[in-house]
Amino acid sequence: MIHFLNLIRWKNLLMIALVQVLIKYALLLPFYESYGVITTLGPLQFALLVFATVCIAAGGYVINDIYDIESDEVNKPERVIVGKHISEKIALRSFIILNVIGVGIGFYLSNVIGKSGFFVLFFMASALLYLYASYLKQILLVGNIVVSLVVALSLLLVGFFELLPVINSENREVQIFFFKLILDYAIFAFMINLIRELVKDIEDIDGDYKAGIQTLPIVVGRDRANKIVFILSLIPLFFIIYYVITYLFKQQLFVWYFLILIIAPLIYVTIKLFSAEQKSHYKHISLILKLVMLTGMLSMAIYPYVL
Repeated sequence: MIHFLNLIRWKNLLMIALVQVLIKYALLLPFYESYGVITTLGPLQFALLVFATVCIAAGGYVINDIYDIESDEVNKPERVIVGKHISEKIALRSFIILNVIGVGIGFYLSNVIGKSGFFVLFFMASALLYLYASYLKQILLVGNIVVSLVVALSLLLVGFFELLPVINSENREVQIFFFKLILDYAIFAFMINLIRELVKDIEDIDGDYKAGIQTLPIVVGRDRANKIVFILSLIPLFFIIYYVITYLFKQQLFVWYFLILIIAPLIYVTIKLFSAEQKSHYKHISLILKLVMLTGMLSMAIYPYVL
C-alpha cells in the first residue's frame, strides 16, 4: 500500500486538494453575505470535483513513472517503484482506472451544473498528462509548459465549476472579480511550477540524457540552462512585488505575509540559482520552490480577514 501511495505522490495530491478547498472555503464562501458571491456546487458535489482532480493527477504521476523507468534508475534509483515494487501491468491498469474515475466524475458534474462542455477540461487534463509522459516531455520546453498549465488548470477548475454557471446580469461583476482572483493564483502556480520543472531538469540531466530526452540543460548545456532559469526566476519575483504594491499595499497583513513567506524565499532561490553547481543544490532549490507554491496558496486563508 505504501508503495502505491508513493507512486501516486500522495503528498502532492493532498496539496492539490488543499488548494481547491482553500479556493472554495477561504476565497469564495466567506464573501457570500458581504460581496454576494454565489457558488454552484454543494459540499458533496465539490468533494467529487476535488476527488476527480486528484484521480487525474494521480494517474498522471503513474503514467509518468512508467515512462520514466530508464531515467529514474539513474536519477533516483532509490525512488523507482514501477518494475521494482509494483509491476508495470498493475501500474498501467491503475492509470486507466484513475482516469476513468476522474473523467467520469467530471462528465457527471458537468451535466449536473448544466455545462456539459466543461467535461472537456477533465478529458484535456487527462490527455495532456498522458501525452506529456509519453511524448511531449521529450520536446524542448513543451513538456515543462504543458505540465505547468495542467497545474494551473487544477485551480481554474474551481472557478469554472463554482462561479461561471451562476453568473447573471446582477452578479456578473462580483463573480468575474473572484474568478480573476483565482486566475491570478493560477498564473502564480504556472510560473513557480515551470521554474521548478526546469530546475528538476538540470538536477536530472544525467538520467534524461541516457533516456534521450531533449531537456533544456541537455540542449544548451547545464551552465546556459542555469542562467536561463535564473533570469526566468526573476519574473514571478517582480510579478509578485508589483502585485503587492498595486493591489495589496494597504493590507499590512498581506504585505508582511508575502514579504516573509513568498518574496524572501524567491530572492533566496535566485541567489542560490546564481551559484548552483551540484545536484544537491538543485534538489534544495526545487524544495524551496515547492514550499513557495504552498505558502502562496495558503495566502488565500488571509482574505476573509482583510476584504
